[in-house]
Amino acid sequence: MDANTLAGYPACATGGASALTGAGATFPFPLYSKFIDDYGKLCSVQINYQSIGSGGGIRQITEKTVDFGGSDGILTDAQEQAATAAGGSIMHIAMTSGSEAVVFNLPGINRSQLKLDGPTLADIYLGKITKWNDPKIAALNQGVNLPNADIAVVHRSDGSGTTFIFTNYLSKVSTEWESKAGFATSVNWPVGIGAQGNEGVAGQVRQLPGAIGYVELAYAKQNNLAWAQMKNKAGTYLDPTLEATTESASGVTIPADMKILITDSANAKAYPIAGFTWVLAYVNQPDTAKGKALAHFLWWAIHDGQKFATALDYAPLSPDSLKAAEAQVMKLMCGSAPCLAK
Repeated sequence: MDANTLAGYPACATGGASALTGAGATFPFPLYSKFIDDYGKLCSVQINYQSIGSGGGIRQITEKTVDFGGSDGILTDAQEQAATAAGGSIMHIAMTSGSEAVVFNLPGINRSQLKLDGPTLADIYLGKITKWNDPKIAALNQGVNLPNADIAVVHRSDGSGTTFIFTNYLSKVSTEWESKAGFATSVNWPVGIGAQGNEGVAGQVRQLPGAIGYVELAYAKQNNLAWAQMKNKAGTYLDPTLEATTESASGVTIPADMKILITDSANAKAYPIAGFTWVLAYVNQPDTAKGKALAHFLWWAIHDGQKFATALDYAPLSPDSLKAAEAQVMKLMCGSAPCLAK
């Protein structure tokens, strides 16, 4: 495929702005950084994306202080209404999917040597399981020398799509979690220490013996953190690998609005804590030059940009997901004409 023409449209916009701003999810930041660097060189567009968390991204796109937002959580009805009041209809455009590793710091127990299931993980985050050698954890880890040590629960302190995915999973595997905390970009945590961003959670777990937390896979690898194998719905223990992430998104029907959750998949090969991450953009772009630049950047990202995903442990868009993402980008309007132009 020619680098400058992708599925019938040029990578670079004619008459597009030379700068764009975005803010939001930390989950896809390693991939977005690669997108921005490569596309910037190709099309001479400077894109500034602030990795501040999905809650911040939703807030900033609603306040129209950025050209696009990033979120791993689907907007609530209230958030959609606020965004619509500010700038009209807003859309979700999936960029990639990824897994969340349940990371821990237990000296002597290495990556993949600890096994957990959903109900046990929920009980840890509910504060019902407080010791690493609790019988419920021990029952899943026969032959592993679990210490009689306190569990230090680490969670996000900021509004977070990573939290949205994690708590959506906990809500599916624990009715008690669902009733007491539920799922959202920010919840009332029963216990634990809060940290800012995937970076902050990874740092806390790395520094604190006995800690447990949840981070996007790339952050677990970057920080050389141990992670647990998670038991999926089919009863299989899996690492948060690229292959198991890809399986989470396979076999599902992608709706036209791309708002779909893929946690706790019934697929026997699927890792259970996985999700899409979306760019949030107004259908009717307020600035034509920026709208053109954004549409062509997103078109490039969902096509040529996908080649960067696997090396960073994200799953490229499936053919069905790509088709839905293409349709979304084509809906971006600059006045009476589509922003994406040949």
